[in-house]
Amino acid sequence: MIFSRIRTRKPVPDPAAAFAPGCPLGHGGPAGQTVPGQARRTPSSLFTPAFTDPDQASAFVRQFHAELPGAGNPVQREREVLDEIARTGTYRHTPEELAFGAKVAWRNSARCIGRLYWRSLVVRDLREVSSADELAEECFEHLRVATNGGRIRPVISVFAPDRPGRPAARIVSPQLVRYAGYPDGAGGWTGDPAGGQLAARAADLGWKPGEGRFDILPLLVQERAGEQPRWYELPDDSTLEVPLRHPEYPWFAELGLRWYAVPAISDQTLEIGGIRYPAAPFNGWYMGTEIGARNLADADRYDMLAEVAAWLRLDTSSDRTLWKDRALIELNRAVLHSYQEAGVTMTDHHTESERFLTHIAQEKRLGRETPADWSWIVPPVSGGLTPVYHRYYDAVDPATRPAFVAREPW
Repeated sequence: MIFSRIRTRKPVPDPAAAFAPGCPLGHGGPAGQTVPGQARRTPSSLFTPAFTDPDQASAFVRQFHAELPGAGNPVQREREVLDEIARTGTYRHTPEELAFGAKVAWRNSARCIGRLYWRSLVVRDLREVSSADELAEECFEHLRVATNGGRIRPVISVFAPDRPGRPAARIVSPQLVRYAGYPDGAGGWTGDPAGGQLAARAADLGWKPGEGRFDILPLLVQERAGEQPRWYELPDDSTLEVPLRHPEYPWFAELGLRWYAVPAISDQTLEIGGIRYPAAPFNGWYMGTEIGARNLADADRYDMLAEVAAWLRLDTSSDRTLWKDRALIELNRAVLHSYQEAGVTMTDHHTESERFLTHIAQEKRLGRETPADWSWIVPPVSGGLTPVYHRYYDAVDPATRPAFVAREPW
């Protein structure tokens, strides 16, 4: 999946520990010095206390103009930004800065294997939207735009940022589309256990839970700190689902499995130049292993391997028969086949691994590093058969911005 949440289980050392944090663009210098081309600041004590870090704002402005040299006068823009921060505590991105920052945040996502496409991200500038009702409607429109009749488009919808004294609305749901999970009272689950907590919270707010294995959860939006979230049913035309079939085994359809087309992450904050956008849902398209090897296979998710193995009549008496591996491959074959037959964009782990190395090579030619977390980049099926397995990656600097970061609690 682009903007992937895929993670293998192989523990690896963290290479970032060997590197001291620093500006990814090489900006900055000893204390008291002014970086060449940087506007001098008026002492902040004369103005409004900064809500937005002026250093982060300056670094972003310089990065924007360094990568887009035709964008205008960087010294003048930096001076404007710093003056606005001094007067108001923060500043406002131009539409071009917002689009650039969102795309670079994707480029900086160390856990994403699909970054070759970062320039193609469709950026929806919705900073004027702040009410829960409007935000929910725009999230549904996001899904329609991204679905695109099955030809999935990478999209981000950026809503109002946090302002001094005015935290912006948050999307409580971790993804715009998610399946509910219901404990069965005997230690098991109906549906997706990962959706259990959100289903319970939505039910407490008045949502009527279903009884199925693939009930789509409502979208939960919290407009203000201290208020209860509001829930919104997803319109039918906003959510495309794919019934799963196998290219060889007709019985596979009897399992009744399905999955949705657009993986839209909605619980992370987009940070650009010191400004935080807490509601900025974004999506790419799925890599098949995320569904076939994680969502449907993990023991704490749908846990389908034993059932698939039973239909395949595999010997499950011992792990040494590799029945789990064989069932896993057939489950992944079904996912890839079904999305292709439905005309819904999906990539496989071999193709995406090759494309990721292409991305690394392109970035290297431009003089940029490509930070990557090995444990997330290597796919959870046949990892050793992919080229991303057999190499090291640049250290991950947690201070790198723009970036998608864990949301700060209210």
